[in-house]
Formats: sequence, structure tokens, C-alpha cells
Amino acid sequence: MSKKTGPFKNLLVANRGEIACRVMRTAQRMGLQAIAVYSEADRDAPHVQMADSSYLLGPAPVAESYLSIDRVIQAARETGAEAIHPGYGFLSENAAFARRCESEGLIFVGPNVEAIELMGDKAQSKRRMIEAGVPCIPGYQGDDQSDETLLAEAAKIGFPLMVKASAGGGGRGMRLVQEKKDLASAIKLARSEAENAFGSGELILELAVTQPRHVEIQVFADTHGHVLHLGERDCSVQRRHQKVIEEAPCPVMTSPLRDAMGQAAVSAARDVDYVGAGTVEFLLDENGEFFFLEMNTRLQVEHPATEIVTGLDLVELQLNTAMGAPLPLQQSDVELTGHAIEARLYAEDPYQDFLPATGPVDLWQPASGNGIRIDDGIATGGEVSPYYDPMLAKVIGYGQTRSEARQRLVSALERSALFGVVSNKRFLMDVLERPDFIEGRATTAFIAENFSETDLAAKPVSAEAAAIASILLFEHNRRKSVRCSTGLPDALLNWFGSTPLATPFRFSVLDDVVEVFVTQRSNALYDVTIDDQSMEITCRRFADRQATLIVDGYQRVVTFNVPVSVSGDARIQFNLDGETYDLTNTHGLMASALGAVGEGTVVAPMHGLLLEVAVKAGDVIAKGDRLGVLEAMKMQHELVAEIDGVVAEVHFQQGTQVAADALLMQIDAPDGAKDEV
Repeated sequence: MSKKTGPFKNLLVANRGEIACRVMRTAQRMGLQAIAVYSEADRDAPHVQMADSSYLLGPAPVAESYLSIDRVIQAARETGAEAIHPGYGFLSENAAFARRCESEGLIFVGPNVEAIELMGDKAQSKRRMIEAGVPCIPGYQGDDQSDETLLAEAAKIGFPLMVKASAGGGGRGMRLVQEKKDLASAIKLARSEAENAFGSGELILELAVTQPRHVEIQVFADTHGHVLHLGERDCSVQRRHQKVIEEAPCPVMTSPLRDAMGQAAVSAARDVDYVGAGTVEFLLDENGEFFFLEMNTRLQVEHPATEIVTGLDLVELQLNTAMGAPLPLQQSDVELTGHAIEARLYAEDPYQDFLPATGPVDLWQPASGNGIRIDDGIATGGEVSPYYDPMLAKVIGYGQTRSEARQRLVSALERSALFGVVSNKRFLMDVLERPDFIEGRATTAFIAENFSETDLAAKPVSAEAAAIASILLFEHNRRKSVRCSTGLPDALLNWFGSTPLATPFRFSVLDDVVEVFVTQRSNALYDVTIDDQSMEITCRRFADRQATLIVDGYQRVVTFNVPVSVSGDARIQFNLDGETYDLTNTHGLMASALGAVGEGTVVAPMHGLLLEVAVKAGDVIAKGDRLGVLEAMKMQHELVAEIDGVVAEVHFQQGTQVAADALLMQIDAPDGAKDEV
């Protein structure tokens, strides 16, 4: 099927979040009409507000909205769209969707259908790349998908090895297997996750290349036969095979290696008659050898890093290519200037095994300034739902040198305030400040090697943070009382008797209770006591959501928010040195029993779909046994028993959507006592 191109005026963006906003910005700058689609969960989302017009696809679940080809095509017909940009994720690498666009006379802003089909299948693409002479990792990519064949082929390959979904990406349907005994379980889980995420359970096996760098080449091709590459990105910092930090250029890249990898990527694109933006991913070992991993037939999440160092707008190139225009540059015109590092801000809790998080966006105040770019898809007052990918924003630092880019990125993360939903912001800063990253030594084993359980354990609140929380609450409530008062003479403002009173605060953090006493000495000067520690704090400035405090002579600028709470103005959220605090003063408040669960309970760690229930009432289980699988935000999470015992009750059937903290099942310990799981 030939690739349909031609001029268009109305562009439908078949996506949501930051990528929908990103595409719309360029489209509107080019004079195009940007059309948004949205689910019921996204009625007030930023991409809907930004669009020139919008169309409701359906309910929140992706199968009934963003992944419904029929509904997206109907949206295009009813809004008068002539072209569709799929962004990334969702339908971006769905060959059936691209084919449907072509048959409906719509321009699909992406490659031809054949390239999507071929490169979207890891087995087929690897066979094709081997034929094309592109270096590939030893493994199995055959048609026989029986467990017996996969087990036999794995024995030939050796361990450790990777089990991968042939379709899709993003780390889903992928398992690292260190020993033979774990292979059968890994195959079952990878196949199940792949079927649910991509509709195909086909797997491939590959020898695990230990501690490589993950380096990808950005390619671009037009409909006139021109193919070129725009340099590389290093995406080695990953967690569970999902990228966390990306940068351009790669810290260890040399000109000869870039030329070799670039030529291999261009050859791969030419071999499949590629059109548009694509990325060829490689593993680069310590000896400078590289191996084809896969090709992503779409715009990448990390494309801003390439845009910054090349000075090109990749979305603009995509749209112009879709209109039939030739590429405006040759390979010799591509120059990489400076350095860019991108961090992915996720709604997830690093101190709870990175479980995806949901909840309100009480305040989103991104940093700005020289050398900072932030692509986001959230806004204050919004909500992070359990239905979609947990990525909230991309924060990019750039400069003339890698050191400058890194320092600017750390500063941007530190100054960006996100309250309400839990995020990985502090973890990202920790990554950027590790010596291995600073010195450009990060491989795909970076996080495992640099972060211990202790590093990823929740930490108690510091005395300084508790003191600042107390002053912020004290000042907020004092000023609110003044605003509510009538006829208060200025002379009595901040007046108190000859013996100042100490105001108590109590914050419960983890298993600790922090008691704080605040004594106001003058208008803006306070003494704060915590146990045997005393601090002197001056409130120099207290404006809307920002305060300047002098803590024992040291100036602290704090972004804060007082959210609406059932406990009144007793809750304070603030950003200090990049750390986000959300504390409630429980002094004088009744302790809430909401959310309390009895012993011997298994609760849902997040909102999601109970994909599998592996036990029933009466089953005898041992610690470590698999109890079920919960699917949330496109990932599957195993529920594992933490004690020996007997299953007393199972409260939900598989296939049920459950809320966070929902009681899933009850387990009795063998001696009749119960314990918490």
C-alpha cells in the first residue's frame, strides 16, 4: 500500500497528556487546526483546553476510548479532520489503525503500514535485520511458540536471557531470567502481559547482554527516498526496562562509532522503505560492539533531547513529511550542539516499590528559566486516574556542556512543585546526583547497582521540615483569621500578652510522631522547639504559595499549598530542596479509622484490574506464593504472600476493577493468629 500524503489543514491528535499538548503546539504554530479527542476521565484535561476543537471518544477505559479505532475514525469524520497524528503509545504503532486511516482517505502522520507491521513484530524485524546485515543479539525468534520449544531454545541460548513480547514495547511483556528454574513462570507472565497490552502473546528469547548501554539512533525519512539520522540518545538509566533518564549525545560516543551506528540505523530504515520519524535502538557493550534491539515506528518520548541538540522541530518535520514535502536537509547538515538531559516525571511512589500513584493535582508549578524545557500534560486542579500511563511531564535541562545540562536539570526538578499525587521527583534528583551518572558511566544496570533497599526506603521527616511545616500552618491560619475578622485595629495585629504562648503541632510520619512547639516572639519571629532542639525562624515573606523563611540564619524559599481538607486548615504541602512534604497537624484532631484494616489482610496496593486470582478459600499457602495479579497503568503486579497460612476468604473475582486499599482476601496464620500481608 502506498503512503498517502498531501496538504491538510485540520489535524486530529489521537492521544492525551503531554504528547498531545506537544503536537498541538507545533501544529498551531504552523497554522493548522488542532483537534483533540478525550475520554470521560479527561473532560477538563490540558490537551482538551488547548485544542481548537475536541471530541468525546467514550468512557475512561482505553479499549472504549483511546484504543478504539472505530471511535477515533468516527471522531475524524465528524470533526472534518484530514490527518491524524497518533503521538506515542495507544494506536501509534498499530498497523490496523494506520491501514484504516488510509482506507478512510485520512493521512496517517507516521510510516507506511508495512513498516509498522514488520518492525512492530520483534521476531520478524530481527529476522529481517539479520538478512540486512544489521548486528543482532543471539536468540530465538521462531514461529513455534509452544512452551516446550521456548524452553528448549532457551537451553541452547544460555542464561541469563531475556523473554520479550514480540509486539509492543515500554517494558511490558518483558522478563529477565537468571536461572532455568524461573523460565516457565517468566514465559507465562510475559505472555499474559503481552496479550493484555498488545493483543498478541508471541514471544522472543535473547541472550541477556550484561551491563550494556541502551543507545538509540533517531532516523528520519521522506517520501522522496531521502533517509538520514539525527544522532543518538543514551537511554541507559532504566527501571524495569522502562526509561527514566535520556540524554543526547551519548557520553561515550565517538565520531567513528556514531557513523557506524548511524549507518546501521539508516540501512534498517531503508530496508523497510520507512517514512517519517523513527528510532532504531541498540545495545552497546563495553567493547564498542552494538546490537540491534528494535525499531520504534513513531515519535519517541525522549525526542526533545534530539530537538535541542540539533535545533530541529521533529513534529514539524513529521507534519511536513506527511504533506509530501522533502526533508529540508542532508546528512552533512546535521550538527549536534551542546547537551540535553531529559527526566521522566512519573506518578509513582519510589518508596513503595515504585507503585503507580493516583490522586489529585493540588498544585503543579513547573520551574522555568534559561536552559530548561518542560513538556507537561497536567494542571493544578486536575486528577491522575488509574486508567492511563503514569508519566506526567518531561523535564529537560540543556547547556553547552553535559555538566551544565545536568546541573540545570537538577535545579529545574528542585524548583518544580507537584502536590497531591505522589511522584518520583526526588528519586530523579538522586539519580542525577550519583557519581556514576555525573561521570557518564551509567549502564542499564545503573539503578540496581546504585540504589539499595535503604536508599529507596521512606525517610522520617527532618526537624527542619517539621518546623517549617508548623510555621507555614501558623502563618496561614493567623492570616486567615485576620481576614475573617471585622474592625480589628492595626495596633492589635500580632499582639499577644506579656507571656507568649507555645502553640503545639503534631505530625505523624511513618511510625514516628513529631511534636513541635511554636512560640511567637514578635510579628514575624518565632522560636520552634522539637524535643531538645530549638530553632529561630523569621518569616520574611509570606505570599500566595511561596514563603521566604530565615531558619537559624539560613534563608529558605519554600513553595507551599494548603489543600481543602476534612480536617480544616491542618494540612500543609510544601517543596523543600526538591523534597515534597504533605503533612497534617493532628494535634487536637480525632484519629481517623478510615482505611484501617484488620490483621491477616491482603489489600490492593493501587487502583487496577484484578486480572487473576490464583487461590481460593481453604487453600494452604506458603510465604512467597503467588496470590494473584493486579493490572494498573499498563503494568502487571504480582500479589505475593508474605506469611504461611490458610486462605480464609477471597472478596473479589478476577476481572473485577478494584480501588486502592480494597480488601482482596483474608489469610489466617497456621496457629489461628493472623498477620498482615
